[in-house]
Amino acid sequence: MKIKEVKNHVLTGISYMIPLVVASGLTMAIGRAMAGSSLDNLGTTGFAYWLFTTGQLGMSLMVPILCAYIAYSVAGRPALAPGFIIGFIATEIKAGFIGGMIGGLLVGYIVILIKKYVKLPKSLTGIIPVIIIPFLATAITAILMFGVLGVPIVWLTDALTNFLTSLSGGAKFLYGAILGAMSTFDFGGPVNKVATAYANAMLAEGIGDAKVVQFLGSMIPPFGIAISALIARKKYTKAEIETLKSAVPMGCVMITEGVIPIAARDLIRVVFACVVGSVVAGGLSMSWGISSPLPNGGFIAFPFFNEPLKALIALAIGSIVTGAVLSLIKKEATEEDESFNDLGHEVGDSELEDDLSFDDSFLN
Repeated sequence: MKIKEVKNHVLTGISYMIPLVVASGLTMAIGRAMAGSSLDNLGTTGFAYWLFTTGQLGMSLMVPILCAYIAYSVAGRPALAPGFIIGFIATEIKAGFIGGMIGGLLVGYIVILIKKYVKLPKSLTGIIPVIIIPFLATAITAILMFGVLGVPIVWLTDALTNFLTSLSGGAKFLYGAILGAMSTFDFGGPVNKVATAYANAMLAEGIGDAKVVQFLGSMIPPFGIAISALIARKKYTKAEIETLKSAVPMGCVMITEGVIPIAARDLIRVVFACVVGSVVAGGLSMSWGISSPLPNGGFIAFPFFNEPLKALIALAIGSIVTGAVLSLIKKEATEEDESFNDLGHEVGDSELEDDLSFDDSFLN
């Protein structure tokens, strides 16, 4: 298995995911903005409710789509259905988009192994791609996802919650910095969910400072990456620039997932820069005693903060730090990166017809 091949498979999954993120994110953001300071204002019907719900349902497909098309890139059409199922499992066990990426690769390579080692009489070879491969790939990968990935994720969730609770009485800056890092780290994934659950629990007890840190941590990635794209345009592909046009308005209402397609192409650098910005903003927010009485809403909730101007300053500083750090460490986009502008690497008909063949090179 070569790192470059793995990267290409992941990029293919991302390129298929981008239209879904844009369509779902924009409808969700518009509906959320129309709800005002509280999601309760959406009710159960009406234009805003329909838009928000449509976007919400679409976003729930993000990880399955990513997982399925990574698997498709690795092993072709027989891997597509197992990839969708494993993507839903990654969502179910709170493994986020990282779990979806791992699941997609697992499905793809397991399908390749099945092609190589499962042999049937010639009269039965027709059932291999439609019955044998989908069943075995789904069953084997599902067991690995539930049995191997699920346990450490639950353990990590409990450990982080206990760690945060123990810090709340300690140094304010460190407390805010850690909470800010967690709010940003996986762009709406399980670590972010831990920070959200903790901030919600604090807010229920009348303590709104953790909630502001979570606000900032959810909004800094799209703003910080957009600043970086303005500073260092050559380091972003055309598709990423287009993605930012929807990611920024999504960020205005605390929807971070819009930057996932950009983060996934250069995961370590983007996550590092976003975490650094959120660490600074979270630490400042906690030190300045900024508090929110509202659980969500992004910019809509800022006027209700006890220190709205300071919150804007903390957000600006964190976004600028992220943009500056990312501009420094990110590499220029190559022609190969640009080749994923459209729908990435689509498997051609000739490759699909050759699904039952096996290439040993993936083990090299």
